[in-house]
Amino acid sequence: MTFKAFLRSQVGSGAALVAIAALFLGVTASAQDTPVLLYEYPNTSNNTTGITDDSFLAQGPDGEFYDTDWDNGTYNQGSVYTMSVSGDYTLLYSFCAEGGNCLLTGSNPQGGVTLGSDGNFYGTTSFGGADGYGTVFKITPAGKLTTLYSFAGAYADGNNPTFPVIQAGNGDFYGVASSGGANVNGTFFRISGAGSYTSLASFDSSVNGSNPNLPTQGTDGNFYGTTHSGGPNSACCGTVYKITAAGKITVLYTFPSGEGSSVGQLVEGSDGNFWGVMSGVAFISGGELFKVSPKGDFTVVHTFSGTGDAGCPVSGLIAGSDGYLYGITNCGGTANYGAIYSVQPSTNDYAVLYSFCSTSPCDAFGPGPVLAQNTNGTFYGNTDGNSDGGSYFFSFDTGLGPFTRTLTKSGDVGATVTFLGQDFTGATEVEFGGVAATFKVVSDSELTAVVPAAAVTGVVRVITAAKKTLTALSKFKVLPAIKSISPTSGPVGTVVTITGSGLTGATKVTFDGKVATFTVKSSTEITATVPTGAAAGKIVVTTAGGTAASATFTVTT
Repeated sequence: MTFKAFLRSQVGSGAALVAIAALFLGVTASAQDTPVLLYEYPNTSNNTTGITDDSFLAQGPDGEFYDTDWDNGTYNQGSVYTMSVSGDYTLLYSFCAEGGNCLLTGSNPQGGVTLGSDGNFYGTTSFGGADGYGTVFKITPAGKLTTLYSFAGAYADGNNPTFPVIQAGNGDFYGVASSGGANVNGTFFRISGAGSYTSLASFDSSVNGSNPNLPTQGTDGNFYGTTHSGGPNSACCGTVYKITAAGKITVLYTFPSGEGSSVGQLVEGSDGNFWGVMSGVAFISGGELFKVSPKGDFTVVHTFSGTGDAGCPVSGLIAGSDGYLYGITNCGGTANYGAIYSVQPSTNDYAVLYSFCSTSPCDAFGPGPVLAQNTNGTFYGNTDGNSDGGSYFFSFDTGLGPFTRTLTKSGDVGATVTFLGQDFTGATEVEFGGVAATFKVVSDSELTAVVPAAAVTGVVRVITAAKKTLTALSKFKVLPAIKSISPTSGPVGTVVTITGSGLTGATKVTFDGKVATFTVKSSTEITATVPTGAAAGKIVVTTAGGTAASATFTVTT
């Protein structure tokens, strides 16, 4: 265990962590592990700040955060805004310039936005649109908004979404509507960047739960999430569900009564489990931190006790660049005004890092929206306060270093991948799995690189002009592709040449499902022998990046 990990396991508050580190290391304690208030959100004419618990901060290519506000803006119907890491606020777009029922642009966005691989941001509004049930929108970094879809409501396609959409590995966006659909219990949908919409599944309170929270896409390609209520056998408190990209829902776990409801988005930890939180009964102090496996094995990792501990979470966790998971709660902490906490997925080690309002005067209160980590290594978040104020944008520096992030986690050889980060000006090298790539610096916080022919699935890195290595949090999957096979037919024992890309590191080759012996000649060529028992069918190559299938190979006698 590292010294920092030891401190995490022994200390409840960030201030104490810094003080003890200073005592042992003989250095002066700094503001590290103490939030810095960077911007105070003003109350709107509705006497709220408009910051909601469902909101997600999204880092843009310019290094700034993009988010939504529920009811501010020029027309008091919500807005999209940007926030720099130093706390400079800019109003980017105000909803409902058309007035009336906001039929064109929608109104009251709650969930923040998601950065798409095209460099635009995607989100939802809870109301307005052609039928008044909310919209899905796209907005450019310059503030040009396009309404992609208007929900019809009730028994049609769902209504009143509260979360943003997420972009899946196939490039499409997926999301949930909190109500509506065939059973009026919410829907799961897919929408393209151009606005092609498909309702994939309707939740059923008595079968798989109702009022779904936003799911996350697992490394297996499926989506994992929770519902806020409902469940099999007249359950009251929601479910953990798995849903395929085609919309097939499987209930993995049903929450028992008396434990509150699950809130926020699940996050996949480095241990392969999905982590989430329960709010506690009636959102009072308490709640649970849990993990669930892709098969449904459920474990309560920590029970929040409230004052002195974190309590009543209203949003999920995020994965930090150090492998820890970080969360924020609306109450609890030493002053019972909320706390920031962390947990190590492999060991379940839990620690409260900071208690809000533990100083005088009170620094901020009402923390709720999920934290976000900028590629500079620092965490950022919002507190939603109340009618008396107290809503702030803040930073929380735990001493983690800078890193880079790719907008896509997989791609074909030759694909152009966008990197987010800092200090890109003068960068000397970009690597995919240790293989150098051609790249172009767009700005100090954005660059693009082309997946090289010899790239393998693995870590991606950017080497800066100062010879610092910026590593991406997730491995990049190089997708295999088969372009041709020769010959296209032959008897058992025939040696077939498979030509394509991304073939380095192939682990398996099959003919019609029968495993074959093979040799990887290069990143573009494999030779394989037709195995005994094979019939006419596709040749499939498996690598760490995925699978690729050929045209039909005919086995002759």
